[in-house]
Amino acid sequence: MKHFFTLILLLPLLAFAADEERVIQIKNHRFEPSELTVPAGKKIKLVVENKDATPEEFESHELNREKVIAGNSKATIFIGPLAPGNYPFFGEFNEATAKGVIIAK
Repeated sequence: MKHFFTLILLLPLLAFAADEERVIQIKNHRFEPSELTVPAGKKIKLVVENKDATPEEFESHELNREKVIAGNSKATIFIGPLAPGNYPFFGEFNEATAKGVIIAK
């Protein structure tokens, strides 16, 4: 019976679990990879690792996400499930170089 109650308490946390995890790095004020393909219809745990010493912001109007990642640190951003399509993102602090797109197929 004790395990049953533990399971009941964990169910809300399981609802937030991502189907897949992907990593994007920020190096020299650029996103690597700048093009990331993910499966449509799946929730994705996106880990953004900032390898630069300065902060950068991961921003996407299409994904409705905005997150500042301090220098030499990382952040987790959950996205999806996404419909098939292209979802551009950029770094607000270095818009000229920090650009990318998530492609849901």
